[in-house]
Amino acid sequence: MSKKKKVGKHKHKPAVREIKLDELKAIIERAKASLSEEDAQKLEAAVDTLAYLTRELEKKGVSIERLRKLIFGASSEKTSDVFKDAKEDKASGQDESAGSDESCEQAEEKPKRKGHGRKAASEYRGAEKLKVPHESLRNGDACPSCERGKLYEQEEPSVLVRVKGMAPLYATVYELERLRCNLCGEVFTAAAPEGIGEQKYDETAASMIGLLKYGTGLPFNRLERLQAGLGIPLPAGTQWELVSEAADKMQPAYDELVNQAAQGELLYNDDTTMKILELEAQSGNDSEDGDDREQRTGVFTSGIVSTGSGHQVALFFTGRKHAGENLQSVLSKRAKELSAPIQMCDMLSRNTSGDFQTIVAGCNAHARRRYVEVADSFPDEVRHVLEELKKIYENDAISKDQQMTNEQRLSFHQEHSGPVMEKLKQWLAEQIKQKKVEPNSSLGEAIGFMQKHWEKLTLFLRVPGAPLDNNIVERALKKAILHRKNALFYKTQNGARVGDMFMTFIHSAELNGVDSFDYLVALQRYYKEVALSPADWMPWNYQLTMARLGLGPPLPP
Repeated sequence: MSKKKKVGKHKHKPAVREIKLDELKAIIERAKASLSEEDAQKLEAAVDTLAYLTRELEKKGVSIERLRKLIFGASSEKTSDVFKDAKEDKASGQDESAGSDESCEQAEEKPKRKGHGRKAASEYRGAEKLKVPHESLRNGDACPSCERGKLYEQEEPSVLVRVKGMAPLYATVYELERLRCNLCGEVFTAAAPEGIGEQKYDETAASMIGLLKYGTGLPFNRLERLQAGLGIPLPAGTQWELVSEAADKMQPAYDELVNQAAQGELLYNDDTTMKILELEAQSGNDSEDGDDREQRTGVFTSGIVSTGSGHQVALFFTGRKHAGENLQSVLSKRAKELSAPIQMCDMLSRNTSGDFQTIVAGCNAHARRRYVEVADSFPDEVRHVLEELKKIYENDAISKDQQMTNEQRLSFHQEHSGPVMEKLKQWLAEQIKQKKVEPNSSLGEAIGFMQKHWEKLTLFLRVPGAPLDNNIVERALKKAILHRKNALFYKTQNGARVGDMFMTFIHSAELNGVDSFDYLVALQRYYKEVALSPADWMPWNYQLTMARLGLGPPLPP
C-alpha cells in the first residue's frame, strides 16, 4: 500500500506551466462578474503575491547559484555546459547508434583533447642538456655497414628525456679541510671553491620561494614542511626575509613597469577582495592616504593589464583603493602628448579611471554571465542570447587567426558582427516592449543591464583595437585569488606590497613569453645595473641587455 501511495504522489505531481501576469489579470477581470467585490480583491491580491514571490524566488535562485559558484567554482560558462540537455541529447544519440560498427570505429578514432599527451623535448627549456657522442664512430668515418659510404653528423640528434625528483630548494655543504700545527697550534683552512659566493642564500633561492608563494599559491609554512621532509630545512621566517630583501632590490624595475603600463594603448582593470590583518586591526577614522574620502572597511587586490607596442604588463595593487583609483594612479604617469587610451572594465563605477579621460569599453563576458545565471528559469531566451553572442566571438577568433590589424579587425566586425548585434538589440527591446519578459524579473534585469551599457558593449564596432571582454585581467587576478585561497591573508601592508611586486614580475614575464624564474634571478643578480637603467630590464628586453653587457650567454640568432 505504501508503495502505491508513493507512486500515486509522483503521478499527480502538477505540471509547471509558464503563465504571464497579464493573462492572470485578464482572467480575474472576466471572473469579477461572478464574484463579490471582497472575493475579487482577495483573488487579485493572491495573484499579486504569487507574482512577487515568483520574482523573489528567481532572484534567490540566482543568488544561491552565485554562492555555489563562489564556493565550488564554475567549471565553464560555455553554452554546451550551461544547457546540459544539449550534451545529454548528443550522448543519447551516440547510444542509439552504438550498435553499428561504423559508429564504434568513429568513437575509437576520436582525437585527444588539446594538452593531453607527451611533451616534446623542446618544451623542457630549463633542463640540463648533455651531448652524448657515438661510442665508436666519428663524423667522416667510413660506413661500417656498406663500407663504401662516409658518415656525416645529422642536424637533429636522437633525444632522450629523463626526469628526476628533487627539492624546490637544494643545498650543498662544503666541508673545508682544516690542518692544525701540533707545535704552535695555528689552524690552516682550505679555500672555498670559486664561484660559490659569500651569501648562504643566493638569488635563485629568493626567486624560487617567490615563484612558489606568489606564482603558484604555496604558503611559507607548507614549503617549510616540504623542505623539512626532504632534509633541507627552510623556516618560514627565513623565506619571508629572503623575498622581502629581493623586493627591495627589484623596486626600480617595478616602478618602471608601472611607468611602461601608463603609456599603454589599451588597459584592462578589475579587482577582487583580499584581507590584510594590519588594516583590520586599525580603528579607522582616517583613510589609507589621509584624504577626506569616505572610509572603507574592505580591502581589494586590483589587477591592471596594459598592452601597447607589442608588449603587455600586469600590475597588482592591494589595499583599500578600488581598481579605478589604482588605474588613476597609474595614468598619472602617462605622457601628456598621448591620446586617451581604451579602458576595458566591467562597467562598475568603482572601476572607472576617475579624472583621467579614457575610452571606456564594456565587458561582454560580464553581460553574458547575467544570462547564464538565469538559464534554468528562462532556457529558450537565454539560449538565443548566448547563440548570438557566440557568433561575435567566432568572428573575433577569425580575426586573430588571420592576424588582422586593428583597422582590418574593425572592418571585419562591422561587416559580420554589426548586423548580429543590431538584430540582438531589437530582440532585447521587443522582449520588454511587447511584455514577453517582466522588467523586474531576473531575465528582465539582465536585458536592462545590456541595454543600459549597449554603447560600451559595442565599442569594438566603432573603435579600432577595442576588445570584447575583460577576461585577460580576470585570468591575471587568479594569482591573487590563489594566494587568498591558500594563505588566506596578508599580515601587513608591507607583506601585501611584496606580494604585489612578485605577482607583477611573474605574470608580466608570462604574458611576454619569458621564464619568470629566470627573470626574477636576473633582476636580483644585477640589481645595480637595473637601478641605473630600469627601462633596459623589462621582460621583453632584459635578455638583450644581458647579452649586450656580457652578463649572460649570447642569444641565438
